[in-house]
Amino acid sequence: MTPAENAQLALLLEVAGTPKPGNVDRERDFPDLRFEHFLAGTVGAGPGLRAAEEGAPVGEAFERAIAGMSQQEGGNTQFGALLLLVPLVKAASANEGGDDREADEDDEDAPDRLSPEDVTRVVEATTTEDAADFFRAFDHADVYVDDPPEDAAELDVRRGSDAITAVEERGVTLYDVLALGDDADDVAAEWTGGFERTFWAADRLAELAGSAPVSAMAAQVYLELLAREPDTLVAKQHGAKTAESVRVRAQEALEGGPEVVEAFAESLVADGVNPGTTADLTAAGLFVALTRGEVSV
Repeated sequence: MTPAENAQLALLLEVAGTPKPGNVDRERDFPDLRFEHFLAGTVGAGPGLRAAEEGAPVGEAFERAIAGMSQQEGGNTQFGALLLLVPLVKAASANEGGDDREADEDDEDAPDRLSPEDVTRVVEATTTEDAADFFRAFDHADVYVDDPPEDAAELDVRRGSDAITAVEERGVTLYDVLALGDDADDVAAEWTGGFERTFWAADRLAELAGSAPVSAMAAQVYLELLAREPDTLVAKQHGAKTAESVRVRAQEALEGGPEVVEAFAESLVADGVNPGTTADLTAAGLFVALTRGEVSV
């Protein structure tokens, strides 16, 4: 499969995993957000992902992916996941082209094996125009975000394209914009931290390969990610104490077995607690594992 196709497959496998406590999966819908909306969002994101594969700038490809993703009735289904996947697709596509490094069959970081360094190069090379396109993407989708830092009020992403003048005046890149929130947002932290949790998830999927269907492995890794660190979307919406409580309960569910996981899943949905950022990381990890050939369907 091409990098763009692997990205779409990763999105589909992520939402198909079940149980996935607090998130839509193939057995659980929210009142206004259903499994089918995620399927439609994945299809709609296709042109943007293919643009990234073909070498388009990250911001341009991301805005196109979000514009397509939003053409379903559920609203924001995969904004955070696409913010991770677009640079990953661009990096993977560059690898397929061989970039400017010599391949070494014994080197794990040879051009045919996607690495944190590959995607870090992509995100660090983003421009002010990429940042402008990122803000334009917020015109297409209603995304839950925190207030910006006090010294960056003009760069509030909720302003959408209205903030582009400030972006251009400050000369900030997309990497710079995400660095403003990397202490409170796991997706932003991936951009500035070498996609550490994404590659951890990919490695964990590789360890589980063959033990279950890939969607079931994805649900397992989702729960393990949730048990390792508090979900930042939960923290934004419900506070740090709730996010930490969810993390502890995820660890207890892992130790308690399938019935405990099911009960945990039902309780989070009932309480309206959505660890959506953890789902984004799971999708990104799936993409890396698929791209490396460590899991397959």
